[in-house]
Amino acid sequence: MFNSEGGTMSRPQRVIGILAALQTRQHTTADALAAEFGVSTRTILRDIRSLVQAEIPILTERGRYGGISLLPGDQVDLSKLTASEVDVFRAVGLDLGRARQLGAEAAARGALGKLATRRRTPRPRHEVMPLSLAEVVTVDNRRWFGAQETVDVAGVARDLRQTRRLRIHYRRSDAPQPQTLVVDPYGLLLRADRWYLIADVDAAPRMFALTRLERWAVLDEPRRLRAGATLEGVAQTLGKALEGRNEVTVTALLDADRVDLARRVLGGRLRSIDQTARSRRATITIGYDQIDGVRQLLQFADHIEVIAPTAARELMQRLAREIALAHTRPRRRERIAPIPSMRTRTSHENRIRTT
Repeated sequence: MFNSEGGTMSRPQRVIGILAALQTRQHTTADALAAEFGVSTRTILRDIRSLVQAEIPILTERGRYGGISLLPGDQVDLSKLTASEVDVFRAVGLDLGRARQLGAEAAARGALGKLATRRRTPRPRHEVMPLSLAEVVTVDNRRWFGAQETVDVAGVARDLRQTRRLRIHYRRSDAPQPQTLVVDPYGLLLRADRWYLIADVDAAPRMFALTRLERWAVLDEPRRLRAGATLEGVAQTLGKALEGRNEVTVTALLDADRVDLARRVLGGRLRSIDQTARSRRATITIGYDQIDGVRQLLQFADHIEVIAPTAARELMQRLAREIALAHTRPRRRERIAPIPSMRTRTSHENRIRTT
């Protein structure tokens, strides 16, 4: 599995590395760990937060002489983990939900049970210790308003471990019917709360959303991966290619009170925001791989005006006319049987009683 956060190793692998570093050192800092693992200090703090929330006995202290350390009297021994526990720990780290999707919840709970502290370190009466991160932080990685996806991730992962080719029936987002493909799979990618199958089709890398994978079958042929290609490398290449497809730059005027919403909705597509103090509108630029991507801006309704390029503005005009027309046509109403009034029901019931 691969879940990159900008470093050279996946997050679960980095979490294991942090635990190993804390096991061999009495004291370290977030800056030192960030330099060691090649990520930002903020990323290290997120990793530490997840460890503390899983009740791993870690103490974090602020100030000049503060830092990160294992709680006195507690030891984290990675050698206690079984092979299956290490395997799931490296794949999804401390996330029991992801382990459950992979059919490995028992192994994940076993790993957490061996790593988590079973007692609280006694504190001297005169010493006031800060609250642990687990007492002041809670983490929920689910998307807002995200529908529960019923995807057999465990089944796909189980078949991928056979290192065979797959025949998949996959429906593209813009196609009503699925297509049949023979793929050479590398593995699964978890990104932004969604699972993807990373595979080659005719030696070309592809990414398939598991929510649109209708069915698959394991073939009696070994997979044929490109020389030197790895799951991590191919996933990174596909991700960069997807985010870098900004062949069309759209310029628009957006109401100032919708800028924060634009940041959340548009994400990396939002290239720039030019907003002066007390201005009612901001000038924004958005990158799309094709002009049709401007449809995404319809959700801002009358809070946005596309001003360039001309093709994007004309497309918005056409779409607006079609939407307005659809809402001005008389709607064909279904004939619904009238509900009898109370007086009618009462007289009908009386007739039944008298008969």
